[in-house]
Amino acid sequence: MKIAPILALALFASTAGAGDLPDLNITPGSTDPEVTEANLKESICKVTHFTWTEGHMPPASFLNSIAQQEIKQYGYTDENAKHYQMDHLIPLSLGGNPTDPKNIWPQVLVTKWSARRKDFLEQTLHDKVCKGEVGLKVAQEEIRTNWIEAYKKYIGDPDKHS
Repeated sequence: MKIAPILALALFASTAGAGDLPDLNITPGSTDPEVTEANLKESICKVTHFTWTEGHMPPASFLNSIAQQEIKQYGYTDENAKHYQMDHLIPLSLGGNPTDPKNIWPQVLVTKWSARRKDFLEQTLHDKVCKGEVGLKVAQEEIRTNWIEAYKKYIGDPDKHS
C-alpha cells in the first residue's frame, strides 16, 4: 500500500525517528583514506577559496543515479527523490568517503531532524576538529553512529534555538 506523498511527508514530520537516522546495516558509513589526523591542515582544514568538500563532492548525476535504488532499499513509501537529500553519513567535511554507497543515504528533508539540522552539526564538528577540540576519529564515529545524539551533545536541544 502506497501512502500519498503529502501524507508521507506529514508522517515523517510528526513521527520521531521516521527517516531521521540511517539504517547502519544499509549505510554503515565509510571514510576517505586521503583524510587522516596527520594531514588535517592539508586536507579538510585547508583554508582556501576552494574547500575540500567542494573538490570532493561527487557529481549530482552520480547521486541522482543511486537515489531511487537507495529510497527503495530503505523501504520509504514516498519514492519522490525531491523529498530527500542524498546525504553522506560521514560528511566530506569530516573525511567521509564521497562515492562509497555505504556512506550515502536518502535523508528525509521534512522532519524535526532534517538534513539542514545535520548540516549545521557537520559544520560545528568540522570547526571543532580543525581547532583540535575534537579528534577526527571521534567526530566521525559520533556522527556515524547517531548524529542526533551528537547534535544534542555539541549543539544542544534544537527546540531551544532555531
